[in-house]
Amino acid sequence: QIQLVESGGGLVQAGGSLRLSCTASGRTFMNLALGWIRQAPGKEREIVAAINRISGTYYTDSVQGRFTISRDNAKNTVYLQMNSLKPEDTGVYSCAADPAFSVRAKDYDYWGQGTQVTVSS
Repeated sequence: QIQLVESGGGLVQAGGSLRLSCTASGRTFMNLALGWIRQAPGKEREIVAAINRISGTYYTDSVQGRFTISRDNAKNTVYLQMNSLKPEDTGVYSCAADPAFSVRAKDYDYWGQGTQVTVSS
C-alpha cells in the first residue's frame, strides 16, 4: 500500500507560479513511477506530467515548456513546478503512483486526495 499526500495548491493570478508537492509513504519510493493528474471542471481527467524511476519525463502538450516535474528520492517527494499559469490550468491536481510508468491516468493504482489550483484571469 502507498499513501500519497499533496500540498501547494491555491489561488494565483494568470501568469503566476505555484509548486505542488506530493510525499509518499508505504513503499520504496525510488521504484515508483509518478504522475500529476488534473481534473478540470466539466472536463475529463488528464495526466499533465509523469516521471519514471530514472527521471525520464512526459508532459501533455498544453503544459510543455511551462510545467516541470521532478522527484527527490531522499525525501520521498515528487514536485510539479507550474509557471506561466493560465485560467485553463484550473482544476484539482492529484498525485498518482504505480510501479509501472504510464502516460495514462487510468493506469496508476495509487492516488492522493488532490489539491485545488485556481488561476484567475
